[in-house]
Amino acid sequence: MTAQRRVILDLLRKQETHPTGDELYRLARRRLPRISLGTVYRNLELLSEAGLIRKLALGRTQRRFDGKLDQHYHARCLRCGRVEDVSLHPVSGLERAARRATGYRITGHHVELVGLCPECVRETGRKREETPEA
Repeated sequence: MTAQRRVILDLLRKQETHPTGDELYRLARRRLPRISLGTVYRNLELLSEAGLIRKLALGRTQRRFDGKLDQHYHARCLRCGRVEDVSLHPVSGLERAARRATGYRITGHHVELVGLCPECVRETGRKREETPEA
């Protein structure tokens, strides 16, 4: 594994918010000032293809990346786009029930919960407080 790929993988595994390629690029530049955005994206694709990371397509057009490979769920803020892991055990029996209902050979599942993150809830609460009632 190249040094650049190792840095990108290490950075991604330390993140809790499932960064975009652009966000990882900004983080990687702190350790590798000469790394290019293209290099970051190429390495993210290679790491994803190798099964070392997950590429997430959650609601928005810009992909996010996850360094944790265990089965887990995500919550996405509808306002700011933040994505976080949800500390719940995967729903048991879901794949078996889906297989019976559809006839598909189910190989896995992804769950995305949507709502407002705590910061956006506070922010929208402040805006309501600042807005005079008519």
